[in-house]
Amino acid sequence: MQEHTPTGGEHIAPSSRKVHLAPIDNVSGYDVRPGFYEVNGATAIPCGVNFTVHSVNATSCELLLFRRMEFKPFAVLKFPEHYRIGNVYSMIVFGLNIYEFEYAYRLDGPYAPEKGLLFNSEKFLLDPYAKAVTGQSEWGKDETGESHYKARVVEDDFDWGDISHPLIPMSDLIIYEMHVRGFTKHPSSGVEFPGTFVGIWEKLLYLKELGVNAVELMPIFEFDETRDLREHNGVRLLDYWGYNSVCFFAPNTSYAAGTEFNREGNELKQLIKMLKDNDIEVILDVVFNHTAEGNEHGPFFSFKGFDNNIYYMLTPDGHYYNFSGCGNTLNCNHPIVQQMILECLRYWVVNYRVDGFRFDLASILGRNEDGSPMNKPPLLQSLAFDPILSNVKLIAEAWDAGGLYQVGSFPAWNRWAEWNGKYRDDLRSFLKGDGGFADAAAQRISGSPDLYDPAQRGANASVNFLTCHDGFPLYDLYSYNEKHNEANGWNSTDGTDDNRSWNCGVEGETDNPDVLRLRYRLIRNACATLLCSRGTPMFLAGDEFCNTQFGNNNPYCQDNEISWLDWGLLDKNREMFEFFKYMIAFRKQHAVLRRKLGPCSCGFPDISHHGEQAWNSSYDHESRVVGVMFAGEEHHQDDIVFFGVNTHWEAHGVELPKLPAHMRWRIAVNTGADDPAYCIPHAGYEPPPVEYGVRLEPRSVMILTAEYI
Repeated sequence: MQEHTPTGGEHIAPSSRKVHLAPIDNVSGYDVRPGFYEVNGATAIPCGVNFTVHSVNATSCELLLFRRMEFKPFAVLKFPEHYRIGNVYSMIVFGLNIYEFEYAYRLDGPYAPEKGLLFNSEKFLLDPYAKAVTGQSEWGKDETGESHYKARVVEDDFDWGDISHPLIPMSDLIIYEMHVRGFTKHPSSGVEFPGTFVGIWEKLLYLKELGVNAVELMPIFEFDETRDLREHNGVRLLDYWGYNSVCFFAPNTSYAAGTEFNREGNELKQLIKMLKDNDIEVILDVVFNHTAEGNEHGPFFSFKGFDNNIYYMLTPDGHYYNFSGCGNTLNCNHPIVQQMILECLRYWVVNYRVDGFRFDLASILGRNEDGSPMNKPPLLQSLAFDPILSNVKLIAEAWDAGGLYQVGSFPAWNRWAEWNGKYRDDLRSFLKGDGGFADAAAQRISGSPDLYDPAQRGANASVNFLTCHDGFPLYDLYSYNEKHNEANGWNSTDGTDDNRSWNCGVEGETDNPDVLRLRYRLIRNACATLLCSRGTPMFLAGDEFCNTQFGNNNPYCQDNEISWLDWGLLDKNREMFEFFKYMIAFRKQHAVLRRKLGPCSCGFPDISHHGEQAWNSSYDHESRVVGVMFAGEEHHQDDIVFFGVNTHWEAHGVELPKLPAHMRWRIAVNTGADDPAYCIPHAGYEPPPVEYGVRLEPRSVMILTAEYI
C-alpha cells in the first residue's frame, strides 16, 4: 500500500511522524496551553487543570482563581484569542493544586437587555458545569452574596467496587419520597449526623424493615436555601425544599456531614452505594424547568452572564417567560441547553450511579423556545433513547405552572412514566366518601387504562400517589378540611385549595377517640388502596407513622418541626407502621397486583370490576362500593386477589366472585375490624376462610386472596 504524500510536500514515512503539541504560552505568570475542547467544566489532569467553557455571544473570557474562602482573585487569566474554537474557550493551566484554589469566570460581550443580552465584565460567573460549588457549605448561612459563587475542581477518587445495580422493574418499585434534611433533622431521629446524607444511611435498617425498594430524594443539586431569606413572627424562613437550582452538576454541600475538600459528593456516593447494596434504588428529583437566577429582579451569577438569551425563554422584548412560577423558564429545547441537560444526567448516572430521575414540572421540558407545546420535543426524545440512560427510570411531573397539563398524554416513547395526578385527585375524593367517583376509582386502581393504553404506553406508565411533598401528608389529609399555611407569612394564600381532604369531624389535633379511630381507619384504607393498585406506588416519608405538618400544605420555607419528621410518632403509632410494612410485603408477595400474569386457570380475566354484586360494575353517582379482582397464573399457580372498598358511612354486603371447588377465599386485610390489631393476620390470629360474601364495614377496605384447599 503506497504511503500518502501531501500535496507540495515530501513523502513522510509512518515511523517519522510526530505528534506536534501546541507550544506553551504564559498568561499572568502561568504556563498554559490550549485544552480539551470537548470536555466541559474544569477537570484535573496530571500536570494541571483543564478549563473549558462556552458562550455564543461573548467577545472575551477570563478565568479567575481564588484562594479558598477568599472573594478577591489572586490571578486573572484571560483566554488568548487563539484558544477559542467556535464558541468554546479551553485552556490547560499548569502547576495548579486543586486543593488550594477556587475558580470563576468573567465574560465580556454586548449588553442589550431588549435582545436578552446581559454581558457584564464585572460579574463573577459560576461555571454551569461546576462539579462542586463553594459558599453554601453551612446550612442557612449566606457566605457568598449573588456575585461570589465559586467552584472547586473535583477529584473523583471514589471506589465503587463491585457495586450491584438492582435494575428493579417499574412495576416492582415501591417509592419512598423524602427530604434529605427533614428525614433526620428532628432531635427524635436519634442519628449522629442529623439532616445529612449520612443521617439517611444511619436509618438504613429502618428502610429495610419498612420494605421500600426505592428512595426519591427531593432536590440535592446545589441550591441556596438563604434565597429569599425572611422572618415571620420571629421565625427564620428559608428556601427549605431546594427547588431553585444554582448548579445542576454539583451536590448540595450543606447536606454533607463533613467538609470534603474536592472530594465533593463522596458522602452521597457512599449513601447510594449502601442503598444499592441493600437493593434500594435511588431516584433524584431534578429541577430543569428554571434556575435560582429568577427574572429581571433576580440574582445574576451564572447562566445570565454566559448566554441569557439561550439558557432562558424570553419574550420578544427580552423579558422572562414564567411557566415555572419561579421567575424564569429554562429554554430546554435549545440545542445548547439540551446538550447540557443530557450531559448532566449522564454525569449523575456514570459518576453517582443514580437509578432514576423525577423531573419537576416536566411539561416545561416539552415547550418550544416561544413557550408553545411541541408534538415531539427533542429533549424528551433524546433522553428516552440515550444509551447511557437506557436503564434509568424517567418520571415526569406531567404539568407546569403555565397551565399545560399532560397526565395521560406526556410524550413518552414507551420510556417515560408519569406522576399520575388524576390517581391522587380521584382517589382522594372517592376515599373520603364523595359521590360520583366509583368508576374513576376502579380505573385508577386498575392502572388507569383509560389514561395509559397498555398497547401504547406499556403497563408501567403510572406512578400512583396520594401524598407527596407538595400538599398534605396522609395524616393531615384526614385531620384538616382546610390548609393552615399561616406560618408561611402569606396569609394562607399560598398552597392549593384543592386538597380533597376531610377532618373526620374535628379540625386539627384532638383527643376524641372516635375521631382518631376513624382517621386511622382512613389512613389504612389509603395505604391498602395505594399498594393494591396497578402501577408504581409512591408515598411520602413519615406517612407510615402518621407524621403531621400541622395542616400546612406548602411548607417549602419551613426548616423546623413543621417539615421535619417526628420520629417519636413511630412508637406512638407503631400499629400503623406495622400495617404499612405488612401491605408492602403483601404487594411483593402477589405479583398479580404489579403486572399482568399468564391466563388464570379458572378463566378469570386479568382485571375485573365488581360492585355489591359480583361481576356487576354498573356504578352510578351514589356508588361507594368498588371491587377490583386481579387474577393470573405464575409458576403454574393461580394468584387471585380481590380488593374491596366501601367509602359509605353505612356497612354493605358484598358478593364475591365464585371460585373453583378446589379454592376458597381468605381475608388478608380488613380495616373495618373493631380492634386495629385484627386488621391484618399476625401471630395468634388467622382470619377464617369465607365463601360467597363478606360484610364491608363503614368506610373500610377488605382484601381477600384465593387459596387452594
